[in-house]
Amino acid sequence: MKAVLALGSNLGRRFQTLQGAVDALFDAPGLDYIAVSPVYETDPVGGPDDQRPYLNAIVIADTTVDAYTLLERAQSIETAFGRVREERWGPRTLDVDLIAVGDLVCGDDPQLTLPHPRAHERAFVLVPWSQVDPDAEIPGHGPIQTLLDGLDQQGVRLRGDLKLQGPA
Repeated sequence: MKAVLALGSNLGRRFQTLQGAVDALFDAPGLDYIAVSPVYETDPVGGPDDQRPYLNAIVIADTTVDAYTLLERAQSIETAFGRVREERWGPRTLDVDLIAVGDLVCGDDPQLTLPHPRAHERAFVLVPWSQVDPDAEIPGHGPIQTLLDGLDQQGVRLRGDLKLQGPA
């Protein structure tokens, strides 16, 4: 199954943290690299007004592990990079969100919601995703290109000077 993960950071060494997250995702078996998007600098959405901009990217992989195992891996990586959950939508060293896993839809589970409940309305997710998988669709919401047409993309800026590397 194809897995789509969103990476974000607005504290510390943002780019190095994103690269470390990409490396860590593929350190364990069960994920095969497909693509990593360009890096975008984005205005914070929600949370306190005094946050720094985020760096965001999308990782796409084939997975042989179930969605719960993938979620656990994502949360472990966040913890390894110093993620502290003090304030909803607050600043963070690293955010690794599971956006979609194949066509899996689960909304009744308090631990895991797929697809990600707000991905379809977030330009900072959809813009980078569209760069590496322009024909992608979010189950239950439609093609990402169509979803992007209805979103304000002004706060999403390409960082052409930053390029994440996939696993060696």
